[in-house]
Amino acid sequence: METELDDERDGEVVVVGGGVIGLTTAVVLAERGRRVRLWTREPAERTTSVVAGGLWWPYRIEPVALAQAWALRSLDVYEELAARPGQTGVRMLEGVLGETGLDEVDGWAAARLPGLRAASAAEYAGTGLWARLPLIDMSTHLPWLRERLLAAGGTVEDRAVTDLAEADAPVVVNCTGLGARELVPDPAVRPVRGQLVVVENPGIHNWLVSADADSGETTYFLPQPGRLLLGGTAEEDAWSTEPDPAVAAA
Repeated sequence: METELDDERDGEVVVVGGGVIGLTTAVVLAERGRRVRLWTREPAERTTSVVAGGLWWPYRIEPVALAQAWALRSLDVYEELAARPGQTGVRMLEGVLGETGLDEVDGWAAARLPGLRAASAAEYAGTGLWARLPLIDMSTHLPWLRERLLAAGGTVEDRAVTDLAEADAPVVVNCTGLGARELVPDPAVRPVRGQLVVVENPGIHNWLVSADADSGETTYFLPQPGRLLLGGTAEEDAWSTEPDPAVAAA
């Protein structure tokens, strides 16, 4: 079935927002024959995407059923990209999903994640599940996406947008994330601030993610090339992007 985008294949698309979602959206459209202009206030290396932990797993995304379907589609793509980790920044690594049982993934992901097994008491003090998931190094992945967009004929423009009406194109895709609160405007958009700490990796090869069901606090370590990411926080309605030294020390 053709969509409006298919009918306007020769038209132009403006993608607003240059983080991982904006870049990925722009790449997909450009490689399908669209003339894509990406407008971004900051280069990818200065967006919040670059400091993301980068583990594939749907987290606090609704509606859940749709988010799970989207996640499985992205899993297909990341598995392909993991064949070239040095270029794409994507690797398939084993780790433990803490406070997660097989019953929680049986309905949507178990068939796509071979090798799932319960963690033993010696491996994890609680209910844990071993899984092999994509882990994305954003410092490599974002520049790779940008180069892929340019190779497909897209352009990247440094431009701060205050109104979507500024985009002189028949199709405009809003990938501004939290910026959509003012840009749309949509007061329902609220931040959930996460902070992590980057340390030297002492030799850890597996990742761990655990969430406290009562407090909502998360604990994770993610081995990225040349470093280890420690976290984390999930502070609702916290707007500052500046690191909190007290959180880092804790």
